[in-house]
Amino acid sequence: MKALNLGILAHVDAGKTSLTERLLYAAGVIDAVGSVDDGSTQTDSLALERQRGITIKSAVVSFALGDVTVNLIDTPGHPDFIAEVERVLGVLDGAVLVVSAVEGVQAQTRILMRTLQRLRIPTLIFVNKIDRAGARHESLLCDLAAKLSPSVVAMGATVDRGTPDAAFTPYGVSDPAFGLSLVELLAEHDDRWLETFVENENALSGDALWAGLAEQTRGALVHPVYFGSAITGAGTQPLIAGIRELLPAPEGDREAPVVGSVFKVERGPAGEKIAYVRMFSGELRTRDRVRFGAGREAKVTAIRVFDAGTTTTSHSVAAGQIGQLWGLTEVRIGDELTTGPVADCESKRESAFFAPPTLETVVVPARASDRGNLQSALSQLAEQDPLINLRQDDVRQETSVSLYGEVQKEVVQTTLATEYGLDVSFRETTTIHIERLDGIGAAVEFNKVDPNPFLATIGLRVEPAAPGAGVSFELEVELGSMPFAFIKAVEDTVHETLRQGLYGWEIPDARVVMTHSGYSARQSHAHAVFDKSMSSTAGDFRLLTPLVLTTALRRAGTTVHEPMHRFQLELPTDAVRGVLAALAKLRAIPRVPALDQDVSVLEGEIPASAVHQLEQQLPALTRGEGVLESAFERYQPVIGAVPRRERTDHDPLNRREYLLHVLRRV
Repeated sequence: MKALNLGILAHVDAGKTSLTERLLYAAGVIDAVGSVDDGSTQTDSLALERQRGITIKSAVVSFALGDVTVNLIDTPGHPDFIAEVERVLGVLDGAVLVVSAVEGVQAQTRILMRTLQRLRIPTLIFVNKIDRAGARHESLLCDLAAKLSPSVVAMGATVDRGTPDAAFTPYGVSDPAFGLSLVELLAEHDDRWLETFVENENALSGDALWAGLAEQTRGALVHPVYFGSAITGAGTQPLIAGIRELLPAPEGDREAPVVGSVFKVERGPAGEKIAYVRMFSGELRTRDRVRFGAGREAKVTAIRVFDAGTTTTSHSVAAGQIGQLWGLTEVRIGDELTTGPVADCESKRESAFFAPPTLETVVVPARASDRGNLQSALSQLAEQDPLINLRQDDVRQETSVSLYGEVQKEVVQTTLATEYGLDVSFRETTTIHIERLDGIGAAVEFNKVDPNPFLATIGLRVEPAAPGAGVSFELEVELGSMPFAFIKAVEDTVHETLRQGLYGWEIPDARVVMTHSGYSARQSHAHAVFDKSMSSTAGDFRLLTPLVLTTALRRAGTTVHEPMHRFQLELPTDAVRGVLAALAKLRAIPRVPALDQDVSVLEGEIPASAVHQLEQQLPALTRGEGVLESAFERYQPVIGAVPRRERTDHDPLNRREYLLHVLRRV
């Protein structure tokens, strides 16, 4: 049986979870459609999800459509939980993007559609809530074409919009007007359709047009649009037909080497780790040993697969399926699984679909005695959401977490209280900056040459790298010049040290080259055992690397950069002047406004630290009529006072204090 891994994505409150409930009901998986407001939905299982009526964690549920098993993944819609969406995108065969017929295309809708197109994920669009007052059809189609993709095609007409009797009537492929619109759309991506139509329009049968639509939909070239209501069920049957006939359900090769991707990790009732894996090829069985990550290996002790709205125990999970695995105690989100050499396990996922979080805050336990338990609890939360990015300050006994927004902070607080019994508060949210290298810098310290107290020779050169390139470590010394464990110790410490640059912020992009190496070979006094004071160890290289690297960084110089968001603001024309004045105070960089008689559009860039202030001021400035969309765009150098972040290490920038801490002497 073929499997289709389908994602349901949308801006918050567009009706994504309600649509999931309706699809499960139509497939006979549940006996009644759950309500988000009542907290009775199948996929929102967390208490906080039911309480707030939003999706926080992605959830998987399965149902059958003919000979296709659909693994449906319901994802969060709130932008604070975009990281949860990111982890799902790499395992999808297709997607349904939900848009509200009343609110239309919203900020998150645009971000999601751009990402789906970049990843070439076949996507259907479902316009929900046609039973609501203010529901639109033609004007909304124009918005979809203008704001999401010009390659959209309406698959039917609506009647009685804005009433409980609203309905959706699918077009037939034999309908001349619909057939002509399909020919025009298909011809935009393949000239042969237009040539055939010009030569003999009767040669294009309804079956041929439908086959062409399916081919281009599966190629992520066109996007069929369905209208309906998840609450009343209108339009859901045509959507189900579209899912079955227009989206790809690949048949994976069970005989190929095992390759799978972990996209979610959670803890079971007994605290055991459960890994959600999408299998791309091969068949993984219970008791198989799998390799993953940086040389880690473990035995699969149990497997469950998704079936008819629940999970069932299975002896294997095969290509195309999604399964839950037990026994992988060290597995992490994003790990690729294989039973062969890790090098054979080519990553099926593109990383960093969305920008990293740009905010952080310190988590403070109400009771000082809870510090240890808090660290343990936050570590478990970081397993489920790596972008929380814990930052432990052992000097001040503080833990920081990275965030996308204030709602995420509330979720972390509630989760710690309900699941771990920890009462916490947060300090003021601050913006995460980064540092970029100004130029090239080099430094070297030689073994047994003052002032180097370590039995190691290390020379490093740092060079700027392009934004997004990451940190690379290269050798200009012979690989056999010293034991590989020593070289590995230098490389690992380089990555660790660059998390805190000259001003305390991470240096995410740099090229680091090892230019000198040397060590004292293992030796001892006559008739004595190994003497550490005469022989180099990996610890010598780990402790010396920060001193050499920070010296090279000083010589290269760094500049602190702040995150900038692009924004689009629709507002009454008579409010433009006041809003421009407010933007200037917030250090925004607006472009020339697109002025109209009633409603105008402002676009530009604004520091991430000022977005929340703008959101708070906007209702008063625009009489509540302003609509703001913003998303991370880039980093730019900080103007004015340079912000610093307190260091969490022993500060290799202060050589005397560093040596006192690591050696207890200078």
